[in-house]
Amino acid sequence: MANEEIILTAEGLAKLEAELEDLKGPKRRELAQRIKTAISYGDLKENSEYHSAKEDQAFMETRILQIQAMLKKARVADSSDTSRVTVGSLVSLLDQEFDEKLQYRIVAPAEADVIDNKISYESPLGKTLIGKHVGDTVEVDAPIGKIQYKVLEIKSS
Repeated sequence: MANEEIILTAEGLAKLEAELEDLKGPKRRELAQRIKTAISYGDLKENSEYHSAKEDQAFMETRILQIQAMLKKARVADSSDTSRVTVGSLVSLLDQEFDEKLQYRIVAPAEADVIDNKISYESPLGKTLIGKHVGDTVEVDAPIGKIQYKVLEIKSS
């Protein structure tokens, strides 16, 4: 798994690159200033501002390393093929039990956001949809039982 390639949408790649740039630039400078200010308060043993800033720095540096590792293994998904569901596809579905139309974008796990209707290709529904065509019916095991969807439309990103 350590050498597995990470498949991202073009949007997801751009977001990661922007986050990395922000963390390495403005956020690092801001945190350095916080640490400098906290040091000026004196005794570091009981200086909660200093310890908080150092903890934030550790989290930020870890996130920078995570993003850099992801970007080294990243490959942008080609979602131009609208004949089948791929990473990056915008998929319109029909929930057959409730006769309800739904729409999801299939994305990498790092990009998943249920509120924004972006589901991971590793999620139960995402795994089931990959490779499917318009008109296919899929069945997904969910906590509430099996749910059947019909693929209505596939669009590229």
